[in-house]
Amino acid sequence: MTTLSRIRIGSAPDSWGVWFPKDPQQVPWRRFLDEVAASGYEWIELGPYGYLPTDPAELAGETARRGLKVSAGTVFTGLHHGPAVWEKTWAHVADIAALTRAVGARHLVVIPSFWRDDKTGVVLEDRVLTPAQWRELTTQTERLAHEVRERYGLRVVVHPHADTHIDTEENVTRFLDATDPDLVSLCLDTGHYAYCGGDSVELIETYGERIGYLHLKQVDPEILAAVRAEELPFGPAVARGVMCEPPAGVPDLGPVLAAAQRLDVDLFAIVEQDMYPCPPDKPLPIARRTRAYLRSCGA
Repeated sequence: MTTLSRIRIGSAPDSWGVWFPKDPQQVPWRRFLDEVAASGYEWIELGPYGYLPTDPAELAGETARRGLKVSAGTVFTGLHHGPAVWEKTWAHVADIAALTRAVGARHLVVIPSFWRDDKTGVVLEDRVLTPAQWRELTTQTERLAHEVRERYGLRVVVHPHADTHIDTEENVTRFLDATDPDLVSLCLDTGHYAYCGGDSVELIETYGERIGYLHLKQVDPEILAAVRAEELPFGPAVARGVMCEPPAGVPDLGPVLAAAQRLDVDLFAIVEQDMYPCPPDKPLPIARRTRAYLRSCGA
């Protein structure tokens, strides 16, 4: 078994069924913090902005007394629309980046906008970007990464995601090849990449210098096959259970973590088992089992 000395394991509100700042179906934020600490994790992400307290002093106090630290914040962007959306995007990013820095985190996870609504399935725009839109996506992402680094000292890690324009191996590698490695790194989500047909180990071995962060997740192959056949949007696919508890799905996280360890750089690997909606008592037992499984992998 590989000793994962360069990998720091954590979890996120997503693994507690949290997708929105406020939603009656979600567990209260204090319960999330209590349970993630009880599961044996030390690191967490902020989740959707406004779910956890946005006052830095309050958040720092609540996490510290549970022995927790924050690894990253998360923002959603539609940068392929070009300069026209910059001001709106920056207003969204700046608040989150400020909180992320204030609580000691060093990463900002950037998720591209969805081309179809994740709940209703309504198609919002073409699923394929034009060459001009690709240029905007890459240049505006570099601009965002530069501004975030200069103003907040944070590293942007872009998260390939189902039902976005950065999803498949083809689109992920196209994005990486067109962006500055000094500015833009990748948050490799093993579940989303598998959902879209990619091989996480191969991506780590091929683009190792671009891997700046990991999300650990698995997909159920049988449910995924049905999701693809029915062309389900991502939200209903999650509700059906396409993202499953490790080690029941793919990819095998042991080889993924071993490949990441061979990069010989410090990386966060944050567990994110998409569950929305889910019963409030479901996440804690899963989190404890998942933490034990990751320990068996050397984490």
